[in-house]
Amino acid sequence: MNYILFDGDVRNALLPFTYTKPVADIRIGILTIREKWEKYLGLTTTTITQEYLEEKYPMVEMEENILINASFCPTENLIEKVKNLSKNEAIFKGDDVIAFFTSDSQEEVNFDEYTQIEFDEDLIQVKNTWDIFSLNEKAIQQDFDLITEGRESEPIPEGTRYLNKENIFIEEGAEITFATLNASTGPIYIGKDAVVMENSAIRGPFAMCENAVVKLGTKIFGATTLGPYCKVGGEISNAVLFAYSSKGHDGYLGNSVIGEWCNLGADTNNSNLKNNYAEVKLWDYETGRFAKTGLQFCGLMMGDHSKCGINTMFNTGTVVGVSANIFGSGFPRNFIPSFSWGGASGFTEYKTNKVFEVAEVVMKRRDMIFDEKDQKILEHVFEETKKYRNY
Repeated sequence: MNYILFDGDVRNALLPFTYTKPVADIRIGILTIREKWEKYLGLTTTTITQEYLEEKYPMVEMEENILINASFCPTENLIEKVKNLSKNEAIFKGDDVIAFFTSDSQEEVNFDEYTQIEFDEDLIQVKNTWDIFSLNEKAIQQDFDLITEGRESEPIPEGTRYLNKENIFIEEGAEITFATLNASTGPIYIGKDAVVMENSAIRGPFAMCENAVVKLGTKIFGATTLGPYCKVGGEISNAVLFAYSSKGHDGYLGNSVIGEWCNLGADTNNSNLKNNYAEVKLWDYETGRFAKTGLQFCGLMMGDHSKCGINTMFNTGTVVGVSANIFGSGFPRNFIPSFSWGGASGFTEYKTNKVFEVAEVVMKRRDMIFDEKDQKILEHVFEETKKYRNY
């Protein structure tokens, strides 16, 4: 059977992160949503996404296909139902379709003609940007159980202080030096070739993926995820960093989501609680205005390739788009459009030729190539987001 993950209606609600990637490639817990489905299914998947992303994330259609709503994270019971789908059958949770059977001969899908199977169990569904950090505790536990089942952890290194050893899993090649691991509040997963430096204090639930680095004396509270090759220091609480991003120095990051290839300068801090303890509002790309989140704690949402200079201060509920460069004293505005250059004193447009130069250098440091596909994606995002750059 061929499995295809599709963006669904939530794509716009997950901007700025879905400007540069399909919904399936959002990381929550330890794995991306795509990695979760592929691990359960034992098969690779392809994607139905925005046209400008198709060259990098192509779709493969076969004679018979099962389409899966990428906003839903799988469970064993859901996987069983998905695998057993037959012609003209669909799985729903309330009004949302989770998965359905199609053939290449179908010109359109009419769910009124389908047998609709209701899935009653609780599922993690990523419908808003803030779901990525607010549901991360549950997602880490699910991924931890999936990844570690039937496997044995590498031994906890001598000199490491720990609580609840059975809730700690260390992959091959990981280095931990005189750190504290408290897994009494949730699991702690240390990925392959990851590094935890001296005097770091980590409180679960926590996950760091392959080659991630926790620097000297870092304080991490759950539920926090460090994607592959992320490097962090200072204080972090309930934050998700996707991959290849750095917060390498002192400063606070809390209740936040940071995309790929981002860098937070030394002593960058974000507020996650308003002074009056009121509900936090975030910029909503669908409505073009700020919308209620229902949350009292909500920090920084930063899209791929964005950077900020030393001593940057982000206000509660700040949304930063793709390829923004923020610097200077004072609090910048709490919606910073993609391809913006500046800070509290004002912004100008960050030209694509300069963006591409930086991206090429940054990715080369990780032995990766900023190729024509990546460039085309950012060019499209630049044009799509022009309407927001009314400085």
